[in-house]
Amino acid sequence: MADLIDVHTHYVPRGWPDLSEPGGPDAPWLRIESETEAMIMTGSSEFRRIQADCWDAGVRLRDMDADGVRAQVVSPTPAFFHYGRSGAEAAKIARIFNDLALEITAPAPDRLIPFCQVPLQDPDAACREVERAVAAGHRGVEIGNHVGDRDLDSEGVVTFLQHCASLDVPVFVHPWDMDSSPRLDRWMARWLTAMPAETHLSILALILGGAFDRIDERLRICFAHGGGSFAFWLGRMENAWHGRNDVIGTSQYPPSHYLGRFHVDSVVFDDRALRLLVDTVGEDRVMVGSDYPYPLGERPAGAVVRKSRSLSETARQKITYGNAERYLGL
Repeated sequence: MADLIDVHTHYVPRGWPDLSEPGGPDAPWLRIESETEAMIMTGSSEFRRIQADCWDAGVRLRDMDADGVRAQVVSPTPAFFHYGRSGAEAAKIARIFNDLALEITAPAPDRLIPFCQVPLQDPDAACREVERAVAAGHRGVEIGNHVGDRDLDSEGVVTFLQHCASLDVPVFVHPWDMDSSPRLDRWMARWLTAMPAETHLSILALILGGAFDRIDERLRICFAHGGGSFAFWLGRMENAWHGRNDVIGTSQYPPSHYLGRFHVDSVVFDDRALRLLVDTVGEDRVMVGSDYPYPLGERPAGAVVRKSRSLSETARQKITYGNAERYLGL
């Protein structure tokens, strides 16, 4: 029986209305190349080649069956967040993509669990859109890990997260908009170093920025990619909080105090990393994530968790489906 629940997958619709605005940055569009392949374009530049597994529920379900996946969370691709636009423009785009996501997941509502996107740069509009999307059938929301120079502890984002807590809507945080430089543009270094660092920084912002002290403990929030580098450097954060508390942040307690406030996914690709992650954040706080269907994801989903020699059978069951059932309210 397929018992695994995958909390980290993405979709891209097979086309959408023109998102360009006069004088604005190049808007993404889809260059269809065949029935099963397409290229995400940004203006005239190629961004990412994708296949039908991004939009075709039948293809996704076949892959899920092959991987032994009972259900998967289907979240936006961060390239479509549009946090750099006006709140009104981003709200319009969020509505378009959220409605298209419901069409993609409609063939199997018990197995394909849609998460919406919101115009996070406008907290009031974000709160309105998450309410609208959840009423329409979305089960949670994916957000980026920052809005420009504002991290997750900024007042507007905290307001939105508190609203999600009050609505009992789970939140999935995905890194996006990584820095670019000649040093990071080699070897996919933005994905290999900047992306884990961005996720680490977003957890740090909620802790050291005092956001967790201000947000209701009912908030269910999960961070992609194993929480980035957080687990490896918790000791460094703890040492800094005690040694330089005058400058380290505004949290009421040291970083380790907040370990029970968030989840992470398991997509770390190595049993040693998984062991450290579970030892650090706890077996109740890790859930399988695959990053399907993108090339840097894990296939079959949950392979490291299933094969791990370091997990007890109880921990394995929690990570493969038990924790996700609670996080998703199943």
